Amino acid sequence: MRFFHLAITMCGISLLAGCAGPQPRPGAPAASARLTPPAIAATPVAAARQPLLQTLARLAPDADRGVLALALQARECALRNGDADADARLAVIDYSLPSTHKRLWVFDLAEARLLFHEHVAHGQGSGENVARRFSNVEGSYQTSLGLYRTAETYQGGNGYSLRMDGLDPGFNDAARRRAIVMHGAWYADPDLIRARGRLGRSQGCPALREGIARVVIDAMKQRQLLFAYADDAAWLQRGRSFACDGRDARTILAAARGDAAQGGGAIGAISAP
Repeated sequence: MRFFHLAITMCGISLLAGCAGPQPRPGAPAASARLTPPAIAATPVAAARQPLLQTLARLAPDADRGVLALALQARECALRNGDADADARLAVIDYSLPSTHKRLWVFDLAEARLLFHEHVAHGQGSGENVARRFSNVEGSYQTSLGLYRTAETYQGGNGYSLRMDGLDPGFNDAARRRAIVMHGAWYADPDLIRARGRLGRSQGCPALREGIARVVIDAMKQRQLLFAYADDAAWLQRGRSFACDGRDARTILAAARGDAAQGGGAIGAISAP
């Protein structure tokens, strides 16, 4: 009987890892009313066959062109490895930006559209307003970097949530075990910035404001791609998700940023699907 109780206890601890349980909202009732998500915002592009990097840079002019190039490189590697579909949507999170900035972009590559540009929270263990530490370790409450492939949705402690599988060995491949999922959270609402000077933080998950989470999750479920970036030396040097053709991350970043400064299109040789 003592063994039975111990097993139940350990199972309960395991289920609470990562972002499986909600963080209490100060002064909030136990059950909050369900929010009605707004419709997906879309920005069409006139040219259908523009080089893909140029297209994404035009759709998201405030995004770092180097980060977009590295995300596209990771996508290309996933395609080569059979880990992704050619028509998969691509979400890019730039964790080098503070949480006060909109640092999530969701692109529909097949339709050449920007679907969302949103705030997103990082993990408690990664830092305050700016994420500076990253981990693949369970219990670290830190954000993980690299390319993810999204999977199934479920209803959990944080409501409607999206499971993801990390495709970057040693950097994010423990995501499912850590319960690193996309979900909505009260502390990811940008209104909180005025009171705290930053967003709240998750237990390592990319948490979105509650009013938009469901529609983003529905757009990103089932084998879409999410690329999480930060200027982290260890990951940029040893990350595998973008290292399929011998070019290192710093080279890709520098080439794309230099091309942007010159207004050219050398990296734009990456073609649209």
